Amino acid sequence: MIRTEGLSKKFRKVKDEKKKTGNKKTSYEFYAVDHVTMRADDGEILGVLGPNGAGKTTLLRMIGNLMKPTEGEVIISDQEGGEITDQIRIKTMVGYLSGNTKLYHRFSTREMLSMLAEIHGISKEEQQDRIQEISDILDMESFMDNRIERLSTGQTQRANIARCLIHKPQIYIFDEPTLGLDIISSESIIQFMKKEREQGKTVIYSTHYMEEAQYLCDRIVMLYQGRIIAEGTPEHLMRQTDTTNLRETFRALIAGMGDETDE
Repeated sequence: MIRTEGLSKKFRKVKDEKKKTGNKKTSYEFYAVDHVTMRADDGEILGVLGPNGAGKTTLLRMIGNLMKPTEGEVIISDQEGGEITDQIRIKTMVGYLSGNTKLYHRFSTREMLSMLAEIHGISKEEQQDRIQEISDILDMESFMDNRIERLSTGQTQRANIARCLIHKPQIYIFDEPTLGLDIISSESIIQFMKKEREQGKTVIYSTHYMEEAQYLCDRIVMLYQGRIIAEGTPEHLMRQTDTTNLRETFRALIAGMGDETDE
């Protein structure tokens, strides 16, 4: 299980103000993530939903140990409930996917996975079997030996996910894993997440696709202006707001809370 306690990230923003005496720059601090407490259990897919600027990516980066929080903490527990504090062990437990992750374009997917397997200390004897297993899971055999720079968007995304699988993490953190993909590539990734859940893994992922989240997620956390405004199963949230889909649910929740947002 992974959980957060009062997790926050504060940034400073510079604002230009036009005065009669000339332009003046002022700065102010704001919370991109504002004291978020949440959890994701073993064998669960947790969706993090919200409009642009809600704090989803910042939240996932802190959970994935890629960004230091201003306040609060991330706690990872083993299956017996004991807290894990060893940072090396935590890194081996987490697989993080971001749309900004850059791959080695001149490598083939197989070469990239071989290199990463060595970095993670996987023996030569195990590497071939592990890479073949990943290729089968993500249906990658047809392009495993093509250079990454020549892959389609969907193939590149699958190669990116394969990078997260090589060390068999217990927790997956995916930031918009299906954004911009065609139906076939999206379905391949969705089926992968479902299979990992069946293996007792934890999946936390953000998406703009409300229908996808409604179909896939066990629970939903809805963020708005850095704060959790609702949490629960898709069915619970829809009942709570008397709506029939998560898109309507989100609109109902933010009604009266501020400016209209872009989903």
